Amino acid sequence: MSLAEQAFGGILGEMTNNKHVSINLNIRGIGQSPTLAINELCRQLQSRGRTVYRLGLGQSPFPVPQPVVEALKMHAHEKDYLPVMGLESLRKAVAHFHRLKDNVDVRANYVLIGPGSKELMFLLQLVYYGDIILPTPCWVSYAPQARIIGRHIKYVHTSYDNKWKLTAHQLRGFLSRENDYYKPRLLVLNYPSNPDGGTYGAEELEKIAKIARKHEMLILSDEIYGQLHYEGKHVSIARFYPEGTIISSGLSKWCGAGGWRLGTFAFPPAADWLMNAMAAVASETYTSVSAPIQYAAARAFVGGIVIERYLWHVRRILSCIGRQSTKILRKARIKVHAPAGAFYLFLDFSRLSEKLKKRKITNSTSLCKKLLKETGVAILPGESFQRPAEELTARAAFVNFDGAKALALSETIPLSEKLPEDFGATCCTPVFEAVQKIADWVNQEASASAGPPGAGKAGKISQVNQPVGV
Repeated sequence: MSLAEQAFGGILGEMTNNKHVSINLNIRGIGQSPTLAINELCRQLQSRGRTVYRLGLGQSPFPVPQPVVEALKMHAHEKDYLPVMGLESLRKAVAHFHRLKDNVDVRANYVLIGPGSKELMFLLQLVYYGDIILPTPCWVSYAPQARIIGRHIKYVHTSYDNKWKLTAHQLRGFLSRENDYYKPRLLVLNYPSNPDGGTYGAEELEKIAKIARKHEMLILSDEIYGQLHYEGKHVSIARFYPEGTIISSGLSKWCGAGGWRLGTFAFPPAADWLMNAMAAVASETYTSVSAPIQYAAARAFVGGIVIERYLWHVRRILSCIGRQSTKILRKARIKVHAPAGAFYLFLDFSRLSEKLKKRKITNSTSLCKKLLKETGVAILPGESFQRPAEELTARAAFVNFDGAKALALSETIPLSEKLPEDFGATCCTPVFEAVQKIADWVNQEASASAGPPGAGKAGKISQVNQPVGV
């Protein structure tokens, strides 16, 4: 069994026949990241002739803004090692970005550049000694990183009724039950959220910040999707708790440059000890981020009219897809909140649990396995996002469309206008085909055994336009 085929729960400990192999005990039992594994599995299925709708990996479908691409070309000759902390002009651009966009007083000498925010998060958990508090559902890699390092993870499970958001009341209750007022803790908040596209308002963040300050808690505010808030009104919790918040950002989501691997951390001055410790570890591991990428990133964070227009078109397109997809799924009795940002939907199939049970679907993993097998639609189980295994939840990333084509068409329509109702059907066909397949499949009767919806006589999935992107 390949790592890709272990996408829904394979274990590293079975990769070898040698029962006495010495692998770090923190690593044993950890499989490949579900998002990357499902992406590889989709590739394998497509190579076998299957039509696959790739709603598993959350990779932006949009091209990198042209000014940023040109900056990369211009600096392709740069070959020297850059400072561990990052290129000075980039650190200044990131600080200005947060001051302008988030109204937070970030200083350039408190900015750290890394090879993706994912790596920076790993280093943070490595050098910080304390419990990791994760509101669930949460991004798939927070918990595995903590386990690899050996940190204690404390989950705070949110609910559909609260739009999958941590409330101040929940956080207060959790801390009171701990009975350890000043215990070292790192609270990880991600908004707009992966996996549900929800976000927090200023009042909600201010209440959480008040509790964090009272307990002297550190917050990692993962704002990688901040610029994909559909209304352009993202609020950082650092506005209300500047002395205890680290802001995480990067190029992968709002700039469409995931493969460039560049992330940023903006620290408060009071956390310079953490920043310096992370820089020390960075100097002994990755040394510094690719020089041409850093020069190009500086152009991205400087922004300007072209990049702002790009962002507004991207937001409008994603908002349109999210809104229309939500309507389709709700008609099928799937519980789902319309996203406020990013490109995710977190689906709750609990209303259909009895119907699914008759088809031997009793948990999120079996649901996603059968869905992929019978329809070609790849989504990730709620279990991957640290939800209870028996809970019938899953994440769909609505990115399976040609972002360049959608962007080009959107640019012909004034930003002051809404996109036409048929926009999605014109530019984002694979996404809506996949969403409709989920809706049709979930309401099949248990006795239906002739094959999946759209299958031919032999039970094979009928061919449609091959999905573009991932």
